[in-house]
Amino acid sequence: MNKHNVEKIVFTTRFYALITAVAVLMFSSINVLAHGMSEADKQRAIEAGLPDYILLGAGHMLTGYDHLLFLFGVIFFLSRFVDIIKFITAFTLGHSLTLVFATLYTVQANYFLIDAVIALTVCYKGFENLDGFKRYLGVASPNLMWMVFGFGLIHGFGLSTRLQQLPMGDGSIVMKILAFNVGVELGQIAALTAMLGLLAAWRKTESFKRFSVMANTLLVIVGGLLFLHQLHGYQHTAFADNFPINTDDHAHIHEDMAMEAKSNILERYPRRMITPQPSLQDEASHEHGDGAYHSH
Repeated sequence: MNKHNVEKIVFTTRFYALITAVAVLMFSSINVLAHGMSEADKQRAIEAGLPDYILLGAGHMLTGYDHLLFLFGVIFFLSRFVDIIKFITAFTLGHSLTLVFATLYTVQANYFLIDAVIALTVCYKGFENLDGFKRYLGVASPNLMWMVFGFGLIHGFGLSTRLQQLPMGDGSIVMKILAFNVGVELGQIAALTAMLGLLAAWRKTESFKRFSVMANTLLVIVGGLLFLHQLHGYQHTAFADNFPINTDDHAHIHEDMAMEAKSNILERYPRRMITPQPSLQDEASHEHGDGAYHSH
């Protein structure tokens, strides 16, 4: 077996191991990959000044796996600096508009549903990078610049739903929103710097061309898993009465549902199949043709 085949097998094994790990993490707990505003963030925001909002914005972007995955897809094949600036500016304008105005005018939506749509933007970018429109649909890809701007609007709405969870207290609401947005941009710059460095180094290796298809396939798969994860989170908020607060109770609910389903199946069988049979020692036990054993 040559070196190329060994390298491909190792990468494929790690690829599927990563997919499995992501799936387990997502569905083991509703809060595992949640990047919302924690209770600590909410308490800190009560007395927070503008620098604190900058830090909150930067931290939220750096932990925003869905935003970062989308950005990674956008710059994956971009090598010219002018192209990178052009697309990132379109994305930044889009998410800044909805972040500022949706927060200022208190435009709200269920943040799990918004994050589910954001997850689909990750799927879209991976699919577009795979030339999926021409290869599988036989049509040209939509204008990427406008798509990135439009997706930026959606991402900004997602950021706004998180910011609106904070008690902004007294002071200028506008300044706090702008400070949070500045933090988001700083976090985005930091993340992009790391991504561009990684991609620039990777493009110089032979593995980039061989594994770029697999990397973008991974984007589509992870985006799909994130979409399912966010829909599960939406169920918890839309149908809260069906899900206990305690996570252990939540696990027991699923077990109870399974037991109930099993019980319903058993009830469909004739009584003769589910009524305990008499032991050989209980000679007085008998039945009258109705399947129910009894004794006098």
